Amino acid sequence: MEKVLGLAVVSSIFCVGSVVGKYVRGIVNTKEDWVFLTRFCFLTNFGRLDFKFRYPKARCCQNILLYFDDSSQWPAVYKRPDKDCYQKEAVLRPANNQVINLTTDYKWSGCTVEVEGDEETLSCVGGRSFRSVRERWWYIALSKCGGDGLQLEYELKLSNGQSFWTQHFSADEFGILETDITFLLIFAVVFSLSCYFAHNLKGRQLLHTTYKMFMTAAGVEVFSLLFFCIYWGLYAREGVGNDSLRMMGKLLFSVSFLIFLLMLILLGKGFTVTRARISHSGSVKLSIYMTAYTITYIILFIYEAEGKDWLVLRVELGVRWL
Repeated sequence: MEKVLGLAVVSSIFCVGSVVGKYVRGIVNTKEDWVFLTRFCFLTNFGRLDFKFRYPKARCCQNILLYFDDSSQWPAVYKRPDKDCYQKEAVLRPANNQVINLTTDYKWSGCTVEVEGDEETLSCVGGRSFRSVRERWWYIALSKCGGDGLQLEYELKLSNGQSFWTQHFSADEFGILETDITFLLIFAVVFSLSCYFAHNLKGRQLLHTTYKMFMTAAGVEVFSLLFFCIYWGLYAREGVGNDSLRMMGKLLFSVSFLIFLLMLILLGKGFTVTRARISHSGSVKLSIYMTAYTITYIILFIYEAEGKDWLVLRVELGVRWL
């Protein structure tokens, strides 16, 4: 376990890098005329979007589009290359104030003209409250149909009420932090008890390999949950989270799962229960299976980390995260 502790300490030192969360900041600079920014699931009466946008007045006029999860809205435009920018705007309902025109002509946008040297810049500061009969997904996009592309700096704060446990969380994320804390305490107790019994078994020379594997899996799982709790705790407090912490938690969870899986297979074959050794053919088959399983697991892990779906991990099409 000293090696596991060392790994966790070293990993925490290097946990810096990309920061993502429900305080979303970025720069859009693309030739596209319609770009997705982010999404959030708002509560029925507590949803709030606060925004800040800045862009050169010469690149006027750009719009913020607010789609919700009705079949006639976001599903009608998401991954629909057959629809152009105008058609994607046409599904919005003007009566719902779903288009924020980022100009001084639209008073609800909060736009003012700022002069910086020889360049005029539109600075827009404002917000929106969301009311609906149920929790609803909202998708935020940027558009400038028929123009010369998009150029804009943005900062978005998306929140659900003022509670520590809900403010910065999308409605689909409620309970994650509480659940992780609960399981961290449970696994910490399990690991502590396993260490106690391991001490007794060692004195009787009964500390078998499978039990050591169980201890290792439980210990790694504790560190995995610890990283998750730190990530979600920072997220709940500040609205941002260090994605490296979450990735480290997922990596440790994967290691714990694979160790536990191997332990179960060995126990299923009777290792340390009815036999002291695995046959040569059994060892070869087990090695091939675990190698194939681990490689597949790694591929899926990387595929998830490098996910291309806008709705899951990151924004592409010329959007650069800060």
